[in-house]
Amino acid sequence: MFATTSGTHVPARKLLLAFVAVLMASTSIAARADDGMVDVRTLPQVEGATPNQSAHESYPEIHLSYRVPTVVAITTAATRKLLAANGWQEFVYPNPSGHPMSFKKGQQGLTLSFSQGLGRPDQSVVYYSADRLYNNVPFPQDATDIVFDDRRPYLSCLTAATIEASLDLFRQGLLAADWTALSAADIAARWPNAKPDETIANGSTAYFSRDVRDGGPKQPPIMLSLLRRDDGKTSVEVKVAPFMQPQNLEFAKDVIGLPMPDHTDGFGSTGSSDSARRKVEGAVKADLPVVMAFFRRELAAQNWKEETSDAGATINDVTLNFSSPDQNARLRLVHKYNLTFVTLIAQMKESALAARARAKKEADDNFFKNAEAAAKQIIAADETRRVAQAANLSDAPLHALADNTRPVPLPENADNIKFDGGNGQLEFDSGSSVKAIAAFYRGVLKSQGWKEQPDGINKSNMVMMDFSRAGKALSFTAMQMGPRVKVSADGSGLMMASAKMAGKPAAAGAQASNETTVKAADQVLDAEPDSALPVPKQHTMSSIGTGKVPGSNAPIRRELEASIPAELDNVLGFYRTELGKLGWKETVEGAVVRPCATGVHLCRRTGHSETRPQQWRDLGQPGAEISRCRRQGRRRPEAGSGQTDLR
Repeated sequence: MFATTSGTHVPARKLLLAFVAVLMASTSIAARADDGMVDVRTLPQVEGATPNQSAHESYPEIHLSYRVPTVVAITTAATRKLLAANGWQEFVYPNPSGHPMSFKKGQQGLTLSFSQGLGRPDQSVVYYSADRLYNNVPFPQDATDIVFDDRRPYLSCLTAATIEASLDLFRQGLLAADWTALSAADIAARWPNAKPDETIANGSTAYFSRDVRDGGPKQPPIMLSLLRRDDGKTSVEVKVAPFMQPQNLEFAKDVIGLPMPDHTDGFGSTGSSDSARRKVEGAVKADLPVVMAFFRRELAAQNWKEETSDAGATINDVTLNFSSPDQNARLRLVHKYNLTFVTLIAQMKESALAARARAKKEADDNFFKNAEAAAKQIIAADETRRVAQAANLSDAPLHALADNTRPVPLPENADNIKFDGGNGQLEFDSGSSVKAIAAFYRGVLKSQGWKEQPDGINKSNMVMMDFSRAGKALSFTAMQMGPRVKVSADGSGLMMASAKMAGKPAAAGAQASNETTVKAADQVLDAEPDSALPVPKQHTMSSIGTGKVPGSNAPIRRELEASIPAELDNVLGFYRTELGKLGWKETVEGAVVRPCATGVHLCRRTGHSETRPQQWRDLGQPGAEISRCRRQGRRRPEAGSGQTDLR
């Protein structure tokens, strides 16, 4: 014995390994022996083909791609010719939308597609994909104009073979593909309403059936029709037998407000149920009269009235017109390839469109009127509430808060005080009115030598005031927020050297701030050697932009933005020196210096002049400016703050 209950001896292991190897080999052989699927690795490839490195197919025997050093058009023609020489016959689907280039050889199918090489318009990529044919039907070797669908199945083609030769070819091919010939007696016994004895002039018919053993959908019988044409060719058609076609279609679903039947082969639509123009189109697996009866019945149920039919109608091409009180519809039915192709277009009448436009305008007008009325009510209610709340705010004169350690006085009823000396920001609440707060600061700051700027805002519920003194600035905003007044302030006049100074007396804090200012003013600024435009080494951030004429690399504008931890006068001195070294000459025309929130702007334009406001300082060359300007809504570092923005 090779094995015991305690384990497995070496001989048994060898036997087990041999068995596994045989099993794997048999599985591989079985996979290769699937005659219904072509191994695409065995297919011929165009000369110069190389594997497509970007492809990572999981099943290389089913999907394969390779690159070719020719453009797509040349590669396509060469590949088709190569496959035809290898016995592959090209065909198209009855409804070709969404189907790639398709081929058939025996019982095997193949799809073919192409793309341009990635970044290489002189190259192309060929894609092979094996395809399984569910209902194989033989093709004559000389077949042309082939239309094929293996799912139904359906075949239409032309051949030079005679009726007898073609009938023999299809009989042998269908029998070899597990189809069974049906006699007239077989058909009459199973389908009493069928008429298998009908004859075709210059042609012949035959019927076949096929049992489905793989659990798939039941396959209805098919009819082979052969017709000898006047040009010496034989027309071939294989389709589902007429007595197996649906004789009545049921309503399947509503598509954008239009009825769709069952037994469809795919439907698409454009528009929506309320669009001025709607369109549905697709194919139905039924004869034209059956499809026409369905649409007449269902459209009538939707209150459509049929108008005069198209005078040019034929047995396989019919157009019907319908109307409703506000729409017109046009239905076209075309029968080919044993399918009825449907195109149904519904269009609103001009009178209905005008009525819709009027209704929309009225609805929009009413909406905006109602919205405006609601807004006025809200504003009025808010104003009433504000006035009522303002009545509770005191207009009494305010006194300064004792023992205040901040750089500016605070009213005695200040509450929720927040102070940031490093960034120069102050906030607090007060029970006094906006008017009282404004009067307090105008009075107390004026007595301390602060001068108010004239361009402030002065309303009953909001005041904005700007003050300046000795190169420093303060900005106050007092706004009524419900039953309280919110006061916020910022500026260089609030800045302190460090957070520790917030606990020192105001005089000591002011002295330290002045010492910091003097130190910053005395700072020596050195030029950055690698900068395209002058900028001090001490800058904390900077960026350079260049403007060019479209279609040219010649710069017409260079702009530098930087933030420098130094006073404005120090920065101006730096630029007077550095720009002088570069040959720029300062002029005094239009120069204005006044205390405000500051920024510095250095800009060079080549061959371009531009009018600037009076606060720009021209440095003597066209387009070279340094500016000191205040920008509303975005506070720049103040004069005397020890920080200058270069723009």
